[in-house]
Amino acid sequence: METAAADVRAAIAAERRELADVLDGLTERQWDASSLCGGWRVREVAAHMSMGFRYSLGQTAWELARAGGHLHRMTDRLAHRDAAALAPRELAAALRENAHHPWKPPVGGLPAALGHDVIHGLDITVALGLGRRVPEERLRIVLGTVGPRTLRFFGARLDGVELRATDLEWSYGAGTAVARPAQELLLLAYGRRLPSGG
Repeated sequence: METAAADVRAAIAAERRELADVLDGLTERQWDASSLCGGWRVREVAAHMSMGFRYSLGQTAWELARAGGHLHRMTDRLAHRDAAALAPRELAAALRENAHHPWKPPVGGLPAALGHDVIHGLDITVALGLGRRVPEERLRIVLGTVGPRTLRFFGARLDGVELRATDLEWSYGAGTAVARPAQELLLLAYGRRLPSGG
């Protein structure tokens, strides 16, 4: 059953506020630690998460044109630039103050917006070993975004693999079973590598 738009918006707002609280509690060393997002520290991930609030559509189009139309190149450049320009408290505040901001990725609608926040939050919390658990109702919404397009966009190579959640009823794909908690499977589906021992 499809989750009502109002419920997804509430989940997005709650996720952003909770992640802002996490960011506010980090040490300087943790801000400079590597995340699960290749080439980005926690600072760059936090800067990227708030990009949709801080850049207008026109500014984003201009930055994309400057990057030759390469979305990943643009987001990487802006994440590094903004992480250097904004203080940690500003990055945390950008999430909290925009908890109800209507930003959505170009495709995927509200579930993809929640997925953006959940996955990047996990990029931070899993890399830092914080043990944060994403609430099940949010996980279920984001699990619904997993499909061939997601795997392709994020470079997840899962041919011949069945992702099978151990903490709720969900599976995706066919082949050799990879059984893990749902939020770890989300990271795999979004092209991340789990930390060793994770």
